[in-house]
Amino acid sequence: MSNNQPIYLTEDGLQKVKEELEFLVTVRRREVAQMIAEAKAEGDISENAGYDEAKTAQGFLEGKIRELENILKHAQLIKEDAAPANVVAIGRTVIIQEEDMDTKETYTIVGSREADPMNGRVSNESPMGKALLGKKAGQKVKVESPGGQITFKIIKVE
Repeated sequence: MSNNQPIYLTEDGLQKVKEELEFLVTVRRREVAQMIAEAKAEGDISENAGYDEAKTAQGFLEGKIRELENILKHAQLIKEDAAPANVVAIGRTVIIQEEDMDTKETYTIVGSREADPMNGRVSNESPMGKALLGKKAGQKVKVESPGGQITFKIIKVE
């Protein structure tokens, strides 16, 4: 994530990133440093698997810390009132129905960091999210899927 694109987060998502970063910096860093110290205490580090493992863990940890710091640097809090209430926008929940089907599906449009399609949270960058953004209840949208184009009708925007 080296670009300067905004990273859209809900208030809950932002809090989770902050908490994870705090844990990694204050707790996990100490644990990894202790692992390195213990491995060094065993003597020759040139053929010490424990030392190699601890240094690898340190590299991954520092990479994750940098990633989270970058997310916080570029985080843009999703504001529910940023668009008219009847328009699909990031942070809004939308109820849709596939053309010629009876079942309705409910999705909340979120930033890519918080996307979880199996739990009804689709990214604003996904084909579904892109198709829905800016639309209103009653409109039809076409979404490209691996199986071809699917048409949905927007039933309600919340």
